[in-house]
Amino acid sequence: MDQNFQPAISGLSSTEVQKQMIAGKQNIQIDKTAKSVSDIIKENVFTYFNLIFAVLAVLVCLSGQFRNLTFLPVVIANMFIGIIQELRAKKVLDKLSVLSQPKTRVIRDGVEDCINTTDLVESDIILLQSGDQIPADAVVVGGNLNVNESLLTGESDEIEKQVGSELMSGSFVVSGSAMARLTKVGAQSYISKLTLEAKEMQGAEQSEMVKSINRFVIAAGIAIIPIGAALFIQGMMNENGFSASVSSMVAAVIGMIPEGLYLLVSVTLVVSATRLATKKVMLHDMKSIETLARVDVLCVDKTGTITEPEMKLTDIIDKGTTGSMEILKRYVSALPDNNITMEAIRDYLEVKQGNTGGILESMPFSSKYKYSGARFESGTYLMGAPDIILGERASETNEYTEQGKRVLVFASYNGFVPDGDLDPSRSEPLLYLLLENPIREGAEETFKYFGKQGVTIKVISGDHPVTVSRVAQRAGIEGTDSYVDAQTLKDDAAIAKAVDTYTVFGRVTPDKKRQIVLALQDAGHTVAMTGDGVNDILAMKDADCSIAMASGSDAAVQAAQVALLDSDFSRMPQIVAEGRRVIGNIERSATLFLTKNMFSLLLAIFSIVSAMAYPLQPAQISLISGFNIGIPAFFLAMEPNKKRISGHFMAKVLLKAMPAALTDFLAISALVMVGDLFGLESGEIAVAATFLLAIVGFIILINISAPLNKYRVIVIIGCILGLVGCSFFLSNLFAISFLSPKCTIVFILFAIATEPCMRYLTMFFSWVERRISGKTVKRQVEDDE
Repeated sequence: MDQNFQPAISGLSSTEVQKQMIAGKQNIQIDKTAKSVSDIIKENVFTYFNLIFAVLAVLVCLSGQFRNLTFLPVVIANMFIGIIQELRAKKVLDKLSVLSQPKTRVIRDGVEDCINTTDLVESDIILLQSGDQIPADAVVVGGNLNVNESLLTGESDEIEKQVGSELMSGSFVVSGSAMARLTKVGAQSYISKLTLEAKEMQGAEQSEMVKSINRFVIAAGIAIIPIGAALFIQGMMNENGFSASVSSMVAAVIGMIPEGLYLLVSVTLVVSATRLATKKVMLHDMKSIETLARVDVLCVDKTGTITEPEMKLTDIIDKGTTGSMEILKRYVSALPDNNITMEAIRDYLEVKQGNTGGILESMPFSSKYKYSGARFESGTYLMGAPDIILGERASETNEYTEQGKRVLVFASYNGFVPDGDLDPSRSEPLLYLLLENPIREGAEETFKYFGKQGVTIKVISGDHPVTVSRVAQRAGIEGTDSYVDAQTLKDDAAIAKAVDTYTVFGRVTPDKKRQIVLALQDAGHTVAMTGDGVNDILAMKDADCSIAMASGSDAAVQAAQVALLDSDFSRMPQIVAEGRRVIGNIERSATLFLTKNMFSLLLAIFSIVSAMAYPLQPAQISLISGFNIGIPAFFLAMEPNKKRISGHFMAKVLLKAMPAALTDFLAISALVMVGDLFGLESGEIAVAATFLLAIVGFIILINISAPLNKYRVIVIIGCILGLVGCSFFLSNLFAISFLSPKCTIVFILFAIATEPCMRYLTMFFSWVERRISGKTVKRQVEDDE
């Protein structure tokens, strides 16, 4: 129960604040996502693969074949592109971080002020109320709070905090208000220590795509050392000479290094975060970009998401008890609640908070119990959900809920203020309060977009299900006639069945919101949850992606992976489209990179086993890498892509890359053997192999670009012209020479054979992919049953 407090506390003086700052006792937050300029430079320069490239460059220089250094400018360019893009992104995101900086009310020099959370110091006196996230470890010095520590402990129970109780930073206030003195700030606070642990373990927080790519990169990094060494030793044993041995080894190794793929992913994600930042969308977690691309269910709260956050009291229905309005005025003035509902009631009644005279006990509104209460000398009064306070008699309010109104009942209660054990038979209704929120501008268009994109909408609210249904209907959400009172869902089985059946869920407690999200995930869905209040945080925490409106509570904004700083829900289609564009294009472009990597690996192993020299030169690999992979991958990554992402990233990419990789391997290995049989020069075999790689490369490029549009055709034609131009005008640089008539005939025969080989391999691996997808779906159905 909350007791009124007005402790005579003046807080720290300005001089004391300065002393604390000088002593280093300021609440500087540890940001696990922030990178310094030096961090960005180090991460892009001092990499494992850059070390490999440096060693290869030294070996090439020692061999005297400076033409084979063509890979080096690309590596340096990639490095600078990565650094420049990340620095540009840092500049934009740092500015946005200032806008999203949480504020805290503090008492200093006896005056209340609102300052940045990072400007707090140890021993500051802060004021806390419902919706606030506790910024540093503290102890209550006045008042009473109900606090949720689920973000720290995983336990969702509300914990009452009285004078002398300790508050952990990172927890959030559910109800009540209090003064607290900060005891540990900055790096010493509980949340900072957790953040440091999370930073050390951030690999576990990577997305499925990034983890898959990292595993591939590590495997490639391990494989290139023994394979490269074996090729070099074999060349020396075959008496090819130091220069030729180095050339073969370098060509194979740079073909196996997936450095372009890693750069593509990191730069594309950073550019995406920057794009979203310009739209006032703050990403607290980079993996949310991929999650957004996979979302197929969007759970939304009614108030603050479908509707504007401002609440308006439109009418009060008097049940005929004399003096009810005066009692209501006294009630709303005495309670410490300052949520939007209570503010709307106070505005309508033209009263202010703070008149606590004569109050004997009170209980702030709790989203868990759905009511608040106060006891005066004249009696006990409750205000909240009609079906909770009145039970079966709540049917009297149906005519108002049918109109989409939110109805609160103000009732007298026979007894003390019930702490969750309310008996409806002891309640007597005095007034019905009718409230409403205007529908957000652009909400209808937003929900229509999601319908077209195959994203299912679930409306989850604490209000009466009929009210929520009518509001959702006005917002253009489909299936709103299918609604359920969450109070009737008693167990996990009922919830699991309900999420497949209903669109609208009313009378949902915070913990039940979380259960609904978990049930959707258990059914195989990728779930995004939007919200703006403390009652949404539990569900947001367990959702695959959480999105908060900045107009809501600080706790919700800080807990979310994505924050809409302008609270514009109509931004959602842009956010989802950005996620799909980024991941879809990375998935498509990764196919190009992995084709080269797998082909180079197979050919290197074949060269070692068959004791033949690696047929390609480093300069030729660089030419193919540029026009078959790097340039088209860059331009395709910038293109819009609205397709929802599903399935395992690496499995899909490998299955799409295998036809081209195997075609390349079979064609080049067969070409080398046929060339030896016909006595062709190794130089012209290498040139023929280069153009066979180009042909297969453009076939796979056309395949992954389907359906072709004007932009993609221009990219493909431009790459073809670029490769032909470089082969003609820079032939010495890229080791391109004219073919003999005999080699030309062999090349033409192999070029013709690549198309059916590629086609049949593509058909086979498409069948494999369908089989894998079918088994996955069947397994999910069996699990559901």
